[in-house]
Amino acid sequence: MLSRKRLVYLIMSTKRFQAIQQGQARPNQAVDTSELRSSIFGANVFSQHTMKHYVSKSAYDSILRAVSKGDKISRDTADAVANGMKLWALSKGATHYTHWFQPLTGATAEKHDAFFEVNLDGSVLEKFDGNQLVQQEPDASSFPHGGIRNTFEARGYTAWDPTSPAFIYGATLCIPTVFVSYTGEALDYKTPLLKALQVMDQAATEVAQYFDKSVNKVSATLGWEQEFFLVDKALAGARTDISLTGRTLLGHAAAKDQQLDDHYFGSIPLRVLNFLKELEYEALLVGIPVKTRHNEVGPNQFEIAPIFEEANLAVDHNTLLMDLMERVAEKHYFKVLLHEKPFKGINGSGKHNNWSLATDSGVNLLSPGKTPMKNLQFLTFFINTIKAVYIHQDLLRASIASAGNDLRLGDNEAPPNIISVFIGKQLTSVLDELEKVTDGKLSPQEKTDLKLNVIGKIPAILLDNTDRNRTSPFAFTGNKFEFRGVGASANCAHPMTILNVIVAQQLLSFKKEVDLLIDTKDMKKDDAIFNVLREYIKDSKKVRFEGDGYNISWEKEAAKRGLGKSSHALEALQYRIATPSVTLFESLQIMNARELQARYDIAIEGYVKKLQIESRVLGDLIRNEILPAAISYQNTLIANIKGMVQIYGEKKYLAFAKAQQQLLQQLSEHISQLYELVLEMIEARKKANALALDKKALAYNNKVLPYFASIRKHSDKLELLIEDALWPLPKYHELLFTS
Repeated sequence: MLSRKRLVYLIMSTKRFQAIQQGQARPNQAVDTSELRSSIFGANVFSQHTMKHYVSKSAYDSILRAVSKGDKISRDTADAVANGMKLWALSKGATHYTHWFQPLTGATAEKHDAFFEVNLDGSVLEKFDGNQLVQQEPDASSFPHGGIRNTFEARGYTAWDPTSPAFIYGATLCIPTVFVSYTGEALDYKTPLLKALQVMDQAATEVAQYFDKSVNKVSATLGWEQEFFLVDKALAGARTDISLTGRTLLGHAAAKDQQLDDHYFGSIPLRVLNFLKELEYEALLVGIPVKTRHNEVGPNQFEIAPIFEEANLAVDHNTLLMDLMERVAEKHYFKVLLHEKPFKGINGSGKHNNWSLATDSGVNLLSPGKTPMKNLQFLTFFINTIKAVYIHQDLLRASIASAGNDLRLGDNEAPPNIISVFIGKQLTSVLDELEKVTDGKLSPQEKTDLKLNVIGKIPAILLDNTDRNRTSPFAFTGNKFEFRGVGASANCAHPMTILNVIVAQQLLSFKKEVDLLIDTKDMKKDDAIFNVLREYIKDSKKVRFEGDGYNISWEKEAAKRGLGKSSHALEALQYRIATPSVTLFESLQIMNARELQARYDIAIEGYVKKLQIESRVLGDLIRNEILPAAISYQNTLIANIKGMVQIYGEKKYLAFAKAQQQLLQQLSEHISQLYELVLEMIEARKKANALALDKKALAYNNKVLPYFASIRKHSDKLELLIEDALWPLPKYHELLFTS
């Protein structure tokens, strides 16, 4: 008799074969990607280059000013761009358009409208004007809003973001937009990010002009590294936990997993390679500059990463790529798992955010230079970033807090919960040396020695002579900072908003201090800059850590230094609405207290709902699949024992059937424990559901979640005892080694 698992796998495999035969799926067949990457890149993007061919020069120049300087777009310009965009989209086969936005669900959203319209006289035309481009009212009242909108006041507006170019996805023209309420409060991830980037531009430009007066704009850049697992769709479909939660709630470790490190950077399996080829092809068409692909540490775990881009565009591209991954995976009969910890005991998946700052002249402000002035510029932005992380470490930790990331952080090369900064031995020695320079105004000789010392040490960083620390949540890696704590399923916009806000605020404070020394102490600019930086080095030294973040001694040391530690997401999330955070965001006009509170409530509610769903799925799996399989095997053993007694008699049976007796006893104990634990978990869930939101979240974390590990322990033991054909779920060795 085949178990449900085997039947589902057989049925799904048959469907896959039929889909392959009909050309609807291609697990071992690559799409034709023979064109040069440069020839297809951005083919479906209404880029500035494309726009030149479809709008007047005056309209084109207006858009450039809007993008670079934030100038308002006139109605005439909007109409001109909309008409050009429509003509281009129709020429590419598009039939619909949509305002593409990022609500607080973590996914993207879109409502399609056809270009096709019918006039009162019965004539038909393809219509798309400036009004439809610039603003729409999709309502979208069911998206999370944290109390900002009432059901009877559900207006929500999308507004065009001209800094992120429109693109064609399928047969739809997608226009990146912000999503705000009727009262103007942000209901999405993009709005606060754009404000944060604007403040960063202002703050960083003013500081950069200390070193180069020609700098007119500074852009935050982002290069994300997207990790993910691929699981055969048929196997994933046979597991309710993967289908509904994105991770395995049960499953004993396979005899072989990642212990040999043979998957990491190994040869990419053919079926996966074909998936990646098509994914890259589709990504390049919509302007996502994907460049790197490789096997990750975990079996069936992979990574794809692009070239650095301006942060807002990079965020849009990452959210778009996650959607593309799902669609392309369908064709190759894969299911993409973006959960931070889909498999127990296997590396989790992160999304390292590589962040830097670039001027409009193309200079990376976090890249060490070859001249004293360039090195002082580098040190200015480098040290200010470290100081910002030190001051706002708790807020930075809150930016990556989620139920999924709780399972990943501090395990299998993922960074710990304690925020620290790794800069490497050489830069540590540079900062230590600068810290020791005599207080007060520098003498000419001291200044010369200082600059010579710096210039002698910094260029080595360009040669990657600084090692990496895989346990550091925030590491300097040569010409950028790598925020390693971001989870694989996260929208990069939130951590990027937080990071840019705290660094911008720090740069604004830095400029005030420097200008004060110049104005009141009659210091030269370079002396004033160095004096402030030297104090920052001393102030922020506690957040710098070069050692093993997993070592228990680091926790004790971090506590002595006064560094914060959040043991789970609920503790971390509190800092989003702490008084210093509210003051910070309101002072820079990024978000007000109501918007911050709404996002906090949405995050807490999301945390509860995820644990609630997982608890329900776990209970259903145990009662409907695991226990019936265990009892079925228990009955088989009982029948075997009865048969042996009939054949051999009771005395000989006792000698011959010791294994059966022990197996039956173990089986019965695990069945009993599972049944009781599930009932207790359900009761704990009922009590939690009756509480107010904050108390409910704590109850789920403290009272419901602990049952997950206990239940899993007994289920995983049963997996080892029960006949394989009867086990209802695909096992780890199947999920992780079928590709």
